[in-house]
Amino acid sequence: MRYGFSRKEIKIESVINKIDMTKEEHAKMQHGNMPMGMAGHDHHKMMIDDFKRRFYVTLIITIPVMLLSPMIQQWFHFNIELTGSTYLLFALSTIVFFYGGSPFLKGLVDEIKQNAIGMMTLIAVAITAAYAYSVAIVFGLQGMDFFWELCTLILIMLLGHWIEMKSVAGASRELELLVQLMPSEAHMVMGEMIHEVLTDSLNEGDIILIKPGEKVAADGIISDGESYLNESMLTGESVPVKKQKGGKVIAGSINGNGSIKVKVSHSSKDSYLARVIKLVNDAQKSKSKTQLLADKAARILTIVALVTGFATFFVWWSILKEPFVFALERMVTVIVICCPHALGLLAVPLVVAISTSISAKSGLLIKNRTAFENSRKITTLIFDKTGTLTVGKFLWCAINHI
Repeated sequence: MRYGFSRKEIKIESVINKIDMTKEEHAKMQHGNMPMGMAGHDHHKMMIDDFKRRFYVTLIITIPVMLLSPMIQQWFHFNIELTGSTYLLFALSTIVFFYGGSPFLKGLVDEIKQNAIGMMTLIAVAITAAYAYSVAIVFGLQGMDFFWELCTLILIMLLGHWIEMKSVAGASRELELLVQLMPSEAHMVMGEMIHEVLTDSLNEGDIILIKPGEKVAADGIISDGESYLNESMLTGESVPVKKQKGGKVIAGSINGNGSIKVKVSHSSKDSYLARVIKLVNDAQKSKSKTQLLADKAARILTIVALVTGFATFFVWWSILKEPFVFALERMVTVIVICCPHALGLLAVPLVVAISTSISAKSGLLIKNRTAFENSRKITTLIFDKTGTLTVGKFLWCAINHI
């Protein structure tokens, strides 16, 4: 349990892959000098800002679109008549379709290229069908347009993805705290001399000096001296642990009031902290069973929507002999209705967002998303440690006050 993961680890949607970065690069990034290609966090922040901007622009445009829509006016018993209102609706909805709907249209192209039809395809098909049919109505086809449905659908989907990405960014900051635990430099002992070197340059067998109050630069074994080390950020142990000659130390832990010399066990890339970061980073690239199920449902729903839509058109036009325009309107209605508002906004983005956000605020890092989901079935927790279960007091002290 000493080197076990007592701090839980969480799958996060977009975090910097800093394990292979040098500490010099990390320092540059902290001061704003990191190239954009290296700063994944900055890229993720730009994506969040982009979705936020698209959402608010779409929201502003959607309001007049709804006010000018005949169906909305009929439902709420008011009337707004403007000269050329139909063309105004067309212009506003076109902006929403190409600007607000751009991420979903690009997602459609990406999913087709990857042969992985999913939620983006279903959303893109729905908004494209609604837009194309509504444009046809504006330029002469008989029927009722779907402009307000188009705008609200894009608005809701933008909101869901924005919330998800914002929450994921909050969780990524928790992982960044782990990255920042590793000092950028170390005191390497060479005979009677001590040289300042980059942490990433340390190799197995090197001797480093850890002064009082400093962070341990690499995993290793104490070769000289003794001290108390604070390992709470790494192991959850709230009480400083006494370390003496022959004892193991973890990179990122904080030294107490004694100087110690440490013989490096392995490079920083193979350290305990680096393995934790890599574990979380790898976990973020995978999907939980629920997310995979949602993707599978979206794939099936996309096929069902298209088949049902064309079947609807065929039945009304060929079998029931209804007018072409009537059958076309029913087909588009089916395709638009089949777009998964709940699946796209609630089942995946918001659930992931809420769980990720709450966990991140509590400092929880989940290494396995599926295991995290299965934790709802837990009825009993058994601990074999005493110093990590309260607010810095031993367990027996807490029990004594119950």
